Amino acid sequence: MKVRIDPERCQGHGRCYDLAPDLFGEDDEGYGKVLGSGEVAAGQEPEARLAAANCPERAIEAENGAAR
Repeated sequence: MKVRIDPERCQGHGRCYDLAPDLFGEDDEGYGKVLGSGEVAAGQEPEARLAAANCPERAIEAENGAAR
């Protein structure tokens, strides 16, 4: 699984890095960012899906295979 954040949609609510701090962080302007390559380690899939489901702007994609 891979995650990505659409920077055009992210409004900086911070739910992603609150719910999945191993996968997401905050950039210098307070917007969410993917940590590392976006590859989700085994066992972290539920966190990735939870963060995606709780993003009010639907800016997070969590998908099997490569992120677009």
